[in-house]
Amino acid sequence: MPALLISPTALHQTLSQPGVLVLDASVELAAAQFDGDYRVTSGHAAWLAGHVPGARHADLTCDLADTTAPYSFALPTPEAAAAALSRLGVGAARHIVVYDRYDGFWAARLWWMLRSFGVAARVLDGGLRAWREAGLPLDRGEHAQLPLARPPVSLVAKPGYWVSREDVQSVLDGQRQGTLVCALSAGLFDGSAVTRYARRGHIPGSLNRPARALFDDQGRYLPPEALSTALGASLVESEQPLIVYCGGGISAAATALALTLLGRQNVSLYDGSLQEWAADPALPMTTGAAPT
Repeated sequence: MPALLISPTALHQTLSQPGVLVLDASVELAAAQFDGDYRVTSGHAAWLAGHVPGARHADLTCDLADTTAPYSFALPTPEAAAAALSRLGVGAARHIVVYDRYDGFWAARLWWMLRSFGVAARVLDGGLRAWREAGLPLDRGEHAQLPLARPPVSLVAKPGYWVSREDVQSVLDGQRQGTLVCALSAGLFDGSAVTRYARRGHIPGSLNRPARALFDDQGRYLPPEALSTALGASLVESEQPLIVYCGGGISAAATALALTLLGRQNVSLYDGSLQEWAADPALPMTTGAAPT
């Protein structure tokens, strides 16, 4: 399997090469002050303040989302994604690297989306923080955006990457095989923490594998042995289909990337996650700790 992660030094060495496209997937998501407190905005302003030289801002809140859906960050159609990615210059790119300025979750979301459309990309391990700590330069403002050929992109959705609410319900009803894995923190999972979503807790039967536990103190993915320990050997080695979810399909993408790093197959992401599930009072949720 080609390397999915790239270090800041390695990226810096390739920036001058033709066909390298860097995408900043940052989004601003405010900490919840009370239940249901969901405030999200584009990361464009932060991108203007400082980004990897030549990087373009990929807007996961609008351009690369189905804004007609009842939840944020909904997967766009292949046609809509192709139009947005064409404007970003993906059609001219031979090497794509994605990153964000926070915990790597947004970059993972864009990476998973691209992968599901058959577009290969790598993730900057440690994101913008690692880039800064390596002493590497930043660009600021719109003027830093260099001209780039923008041939059209044609995308086809690959099966197996995403599941719907109905698919999750089928697992709960025993009509479909699958292990549900919640990537939220233990406090959000067990219902003890304030949540951005309509109800506290998790989908019944879920395992809890907090995505933040998959990174080291510098925001880089753990090495394989530690990553396997954090996820649990039984989860990594099982052949059971995995369905990962979180609040908005973002932290779950980081978990999906971690599983992919370990060679795990048959992983799908529940796109609507709890933002969709918790909003429907007819769908079951529960609180309390999960089995290991």
